[in-house]
Amino acid sequence: MSTDKQLLSKALIRLGALILFFILCPVIMTMGFKALDKFTGTSNEYIAYLILGFSAILLIYTLYFGFKTFGVLQKAIFNDK
Repeated sequence: MSTDKQLLSKALIRLGALILFFILCPVIMTMGFKALDKFTGTSNEYIAYLILGFSAILLIYTLYFGFKTFGVLQKAIFNDK
């Protein structure tokens, strides 16, 4: 049972991107909620909903990307070679 170094480097790069998504997603969601609070009753309210929609999609993608990243990391460490 040896570690696949090429797959491990790919998994670590993906893990770095996942950490970036973990930071970015709540920040964008907070911006969306603050924009919704600020633009209530104005014509710019659709911008707040657009930001919130984007952050919700990013949140779902982050969860999916996290499961895929840890799957690749598990394959790199626990391979059958």
